[in-house]
Amino acid sequence: MPANTPIQLPHAQTRESAAQQGRVAAGAAGQTPLAALWRTREYLRPYYSQLALMLAAAIGAAAAEVVIPLLIKAVIDGPIAHGNARALLPLGLAATGLGVLQAALSLYRRWVQATAVTGLERSMRDALYAHLQRLHAGFHDDWQSGQLLSRATTDLSAIRRFAGFGTIFFVTNVVTFVAVVALLIRLNWWLGLLTGCVFLPVVAICTRFERRYRVLSRRSQDQQGDLATYVEEAAAGVRVLKALGRRRQAAGRHGAQAALVQHTQVQKARLRATFWAGLDLVPNAVIGLILLLGALAVGRGELTLGGLVAFIALALQLVWPIEAMGYILASGQEAATAAQRVYEIFDTEPAITDPPAAGRRGSRARPQGRLRFDRVTFRYPGGAAPVLRGVTLDVEPGETVALVGPNGAGKSTLLHLVPRLAEVSGGSILLDGTDVRDLPLDVLRSAVGCAFEDPTLFSASVRENVSYGMPGADEQAVLAALAAAQADFVAGLPWGLDTRIGEQGMALSGGQRQRVALARAILARPAVLLLDDPLSALDVHTEARVTRALKDVMAGSTALVVAHRPSTVLLADRVALLDRGVVVATGSHRELLATQGRYRLLMSGADGAGPGPAGSQDLTEARR
Repeated sequence: MPANTPIQLPHAQTRESAAQQGRVAAGAAGQTPLAALWRTREYLRPYYSQLALMLAAAIGAAAAEVVIPLLIKAVIDGPIAHGNARALLPLGLAATGLGVLQAALSLYRRWVQATAVTGLERSMRDALYAHLQRLHAGFHDDWQSGQLLSRATTDLSAIRRFAGFGTIFFVTNVVTFVAVVALLIRLNWWLGLLTGCVFLPVVAICTRFERRYRVLSRRSQDQQGDLATYVEEAAAGVRVLKALGRRRQAAGRHGAQAALVQHTQVQKARLRATFWAGLDLVPNAVIGLILLLGALAVGRGELTLGGLVAFIALALQLVWPIEAMGYILASGQEAATAAQRVYEIFDTEPAITDPPAAGRRGSRARPQGRLRFDRVTFRYPGGAAPVLRGVTLDVEPGETVALVGPNGAGKSTLLHLVPRLAEVSGGSILLDGTDVRDLPLDVLRSAVGCAFEDPTLFSASVRENVSYGMPGADEQAVLAALAAAQADFVAGLPWGLDTRIGEQGMALSGGQRQRVALARAILARPAVLLLDDPLSALDVHTEARVTRALKDVMAGSTALVVAHRPSTVLLADRVALLDRGVVVATGSHRELLATQGRYRLLMSGADGAGPGPAGSQDLTEARR
């Protein structure tokens, strides 16, 4: 593809993965948007009293507004008609008092509303974040980050807006409509009935709008989630885009998705505009009809002049409820589809959970660190073949075992199974004789420290990143962990331990990020230490220093180390050779060099999966 050719996306639909489309379809089939919106009441329960006060204040304000036209009728038909100026003062004061009361009630409603609906949004966001943390890593692998982000931000905001405005005004507008029509009938029965009946077409208009807007609302929210994913990926991978000269392609991809969002938003705007124009037309046409028929009623003596003025004033009060119904329905549909999207996450059950009796366990002593892999099998969901096939391996307390094998042999997967970042498909993993599935997750994961080849750091200071798994660690402990990881570069940072390292630690080099992540793993001195090729980004000299320091650190821990270079293998007491998901040999480094040709190839890099020239030099040194 030429360097300046933008990537084209289909214009008619959002580009979602097949898996995500399946999730959306399953969610839509299992739960209607209205049912999902109804479920959000559980987060409103703490604010029921405030909502009742909001509703009472809104109805009170509407009632005050409705009474004012009746006072106008009394003024016209009384003091003005009979020339009694003295009676104008109390009626005028009463009208003024009602206006002040209406304003005060509206102010109180808005004040209470701010606390209640923002509390709803915060509670839902906290619950959603906590639930995302409970979900297994595979869930996050399947879902686009932008889709999760849009649900946690824009979707919850849509629910909050409807809870604060839509629900209250839907009730008050219905009450106002019924009350006003009843008063109109009382003023003139046939003209009041006619006025009420003329508004019936609004129901048909609203029904048609609701059905079409629901589809566009869901489509828009899904497309915005995809757009957020593109933006997040471009921001995280900006160095790669620039290095490969793919800025135009990325811009084209973003532009095409943004065009989809724009197209759907324009469709929504046109539908809303047509709907609201129709709602505006109905009440205005009714007012014109009332003026004509009301004048005839006054001429026949069926209605007083004050009654006609009050009738028109009351009829004008029906305009806002009708016009507001358009906004309420649009807001309600957006909130309903947003709730459906949010509950697609809430309804996803965590695949990895605490055992049923976890809460009753009283013993939480530090584990010895004895690990046993007993015929462990693992298959990724939807995978054609298992990644691990009957792995059996024993690791004694304090022993360090290196896992060696070609790419795809299952080394990293085996490490992920220990802290239950993934769940075994068959067999079991025992920690001190207890199946890890029978241990509370917090106990298991506090006993296991991990450092991965591709380290994840957070937009925080060095101190916060290192102590992330042990928040109570003092400065000396943090410095000791950094020293063990040979992260002496921290002292040269502008603010030392308190230097913020940017999102994903991008202010640091790859080797520096690995060393900070390694310090985080060893800070707690865990009983079991899992190292997934943690030195791959280090130069030979730095790796040598880290290797020497790690020997002291791992002396008190059981360690599993994924290794690709002989220098890393030398950390281990024993080596386990994996091939195609099976442990084919175990022994010391020298024993495997002497007996396993496949191992010799891996250590020399001859099969393309090993360390390359530097590794060959390490291998020569190891043989010496």
